[in-house]
Order: sequence, then C-alpha cells, then structure tokens
Amino acid sequence: MKRSIVISLLAVSSLFGFEQVRPQPAVYHGGKARLERTATRRVVVRRRSKKKSAVIIGGSAAGGAAIGALAGGGKGAAIGALVGGGGGLAYDRATHKKTVVVH
Repeated sequence: MKRSIVISLLAVSSLFGFEQVRPQPAVYHGGKARLERTATRRVVVRRRSKKKSAVIIGGSAAGGAAIGALAGGGKGAAIGALVGGGGGLAYDRATHKKTVVVH
C-alpha cells in the first residue's frame, strides 16, 4: 500500500515538473563541515545592441542585393535586398537575447 502511494506521488510530481531535492554542497572550514546556504547561481540576460542589430540586418540586405544583382540585374538586386533584409531581421530577432548562468 505504501509503495503504491509513493509511486503515485512520484508520478504526479514528475508531471508537474517538481525538481528533486538536491543536497547543499559541504564547505570545510577548520576541519568542520557546514552547509553553504547562499545562492549558487544567477541568470543574466544579455541583449544585443541596436548598432549590432543594424549591422546584421544591413549586411544581410547587402548580401542579398549582391546575389540578386548577379542573378537578375537591377530588379533582382532590389528583390534580393528585400529578401536578405527580411532574413537578417528574422535572424536578429530570434537570437537577440542570450541567457547566461553566473555561478
């Protein structure tokens, strides 16, 4: 009976994403062990500057214009610049935040 209750509680806790209890790291000072209760990590979100974003989008547009000019002349360059700029914008917005864990 007890085993089935424990198994069902573990199954429910895994469904809701409860983390397992992790032991605190032991820190030794003068031959005595104590538990360190300070925060062990911090999450920092770094954002890309507007200047770097503009360089990414502009470079993609220029690359698209160059390929379009080779493929279809003036009209191809315009279409390539629009497509390249749109692709650069999509890439920039998808990757503009970087999450860093600081211990």
